[in-house]
Amino acid sequence: MSLSLTVAAPDFSTLETPLLVVALAAGPTMSDELKPIDSVTGGALGRALGRRDFRGGRDETLHLAGGEGVQRVLFVGMGPGTDRVSALRRAGAIAGRQANRLGVGKLAFFAGSMSADDVEAAGTGLNAGAWDFKEMKTAPPPEEQRAPLEEATILAADAAARDTGVKAARAIGEGHSLARRLGMLPGNVCTPDYLADTARDIARRHGMQITVLGRAEMEKEKMGSFLCVAQGTVQDPKLITLEYRKGPKDAPPIALVGKGLCFDSGGISIKPAQGMEWMKFDMCGAAGVLGAMEAIARLELPVNVVGLIGSTTNMPSGEAVKPGDVVQASNGKWIEIINTDAEGRLVLADVLVYAQRMKPSAVIDAATLTGACVIALGHSATGVMGNDDALVQEVLDAGKRLGEPGWPLPLWDDYKELIKSDIADIKNSGGAAGGYDHRGAFPEGVR
Repeated sequence: MSLSLTVAAPDFSTLETPLLVVALAAGPTMSDELKPIDSVTGGALGRALGRRDFRGGRDETLHLAGGEGVQRVLFVGMGPGTDRVSALRRAGAIAGRQANRLGVGKLAFFAGSMSADDVEAAGTGLNAGAWDFKEMKTAPPPEEQRAPLEEATILAADAAARDTGVKAARAIGEGHSLARRLGMLPGNVCTPDYLADTARDIARRHGMQITVLGRAEMEKEKMGSFLCVAQGTVQDPKLITLEYRKGPKDAPPIALVGKGLCFDSGGISIKPAQGMEWMKFDMCGAAGVLGAMEAIARLELPVNVVGLIGSTTNMPSGEAVKPGDVVQASNGKWIEIINTDAEGRLVLADVLVYAQRMKPSAVIDAATLTGACVIALGHSATGVMGNDDALVQEVLDAGKRLGEPGWPLPLWDDYKELIKSDIADIKNSGGAAGGYDHRGAFPEGVR
């Protein structure tokens, strides 16, 4: 369950809360808006600022005792940066985590004058920080339990900014929480059937159209690229399509495509045992698409969006696809399997062909596709590639606004040479060089 977010005008003389969080930029001084808070702390804030005990550095915190109305005050530093929205989101996340540790149950958040974007950022940060996956843990003894953060009130003077910002924060927070929960669930729970049921629930609650293809339906569609990955598992693979149609009737939709490998053992090209449990996260592209569809519906955006998910597990068995096998994608292209652990591109190839039926204006594919991208960019940025520079830039800009930085990677024609096959049209892996690039696995005309 996501954090309950509310908004209110700041009035510290009547405020009652177990925790007041105050986010401050670097180099804070005693201002008129801080004087009421200084009063709540019995002058402790002024003394701390005078001694420079708190300097507002990024992620810096200072915890002071309050009084009867405001019981505790937590100051969180936003640093010297000029990106206030990102700083507020981060400060909110720190506040949420600290509130969980304190066991206060609810808090109020103040950061001075706040725009709608500021309120949204603080709200999404608070939700992210408060979120905790506990449903598969036995509860500790009552005397050891701490109340989780369940309620947060953002204090902002501008009523219009409060209303607009908190609506967006609630919607995005619900989408984030749904995606994070799916990611955390183990592979024996979050199966392709589970993802399909989650999509059905979203469709039912928000009036979306849903289509789910199983193994038999995909065989009729001749999706040999997708199905070869599913050969080694008894679980039924799923191709899930969610349609949100709130835009102009004839406007082409935006297609969001998500990789949904509920567990990736690597298949016959099996992964090393150490760390293999992390491969339950190979469905995070699918989780992101489902979370996005949840948020889009809650925001009631006047757009047409189609979410498509290709979901299966990649397992070794007597029936599993082998290195050297050749399979045929639904567009007729033949693919030589070089490495069965390069499976995501095989699933997505047929999903992207299927997406063409929607006649989308743009296709955005989210996938935990290759660890080689982490080698190239580390853990701080997502690799972004495409055949439309304007769309790539739009995606990069959106990621920057939401604290999810990306970096553009090339799709040069030279890479085609790496995936030429002696016996098929292409092969599914071109080796380590340029390993972040997966263009070759996309059928012609779907990149």
